[in-house]
Amino acid sequence: MKLKVVNAGAGSAELELADATFAREFNESLVHQVVTAYMAAGRAGTKAQKTKAEVRGGGRKPHAQKGTGSARAGSIRSPIWVGGGRAFAARPRDYSQKVNRKMYRGALQAMLSELARTGHLVVIPSIELEAPKTKLLAARLKELELGNVLIVVEAFEEKLFLAARNLPSVEVLTVAQLDPVSLARHDKVLATVAALKMLEERLA
Repeated sequence: MKLKVVNAGAGSAELELADATFAREFNESLVHQVVTAYMAAGRAGTKAQKTKAEVRGGGRKPHAQKGTGSARAGSIRSPIWVGGGRAFAARPRDYSQKVNRKMYRGALQAMLSELARTGHLVVIPSIELEAPKTKLLAARLKELELGNVLIVVEAFEEKLFLAARNLPSVEVLTVAQLDPVSLARHDKVLATVAALKMLEERLA
């Protein structure tokens, strides 16, 4: 797989990458399963409610069984009473789904391959900013005609991260932080040559 490297100053060049990582067939069911599992793993699962046995009070029968004209009741904490317990109370639970390493790697490969095939993966030699200013990054992205974009770099760059944090449609991640949800969320991906080489090694 060969990708064009965009370089405003010196024309363009090509970057050759492994077909196993960047020219895979798109597996929609695998990508859907991995993205769903990743989002599910982020759920807190800490919702909790009380049953009739756990709600405070209601130890004695509220009124006589017969003769009051009211319905029979054994406790004021019954689920049908205001302030009573829940009949089917929610419990803390773990929403995570099983996804092995091979599946996760395969999903990332399929997504990157589809981005490269459709022209949504833009490659540049590097992203260097003179200062951590949003307007500098915005101008650079405007040159490349990029709006809703995920920027992937090989290592943490403070100036770039500070410049991007005020742009709502721009996200910056290192290769180690890259995840399937971020790849799916943005229209295009802007990656440096070094970042793609690292991805090639990690996903091989």
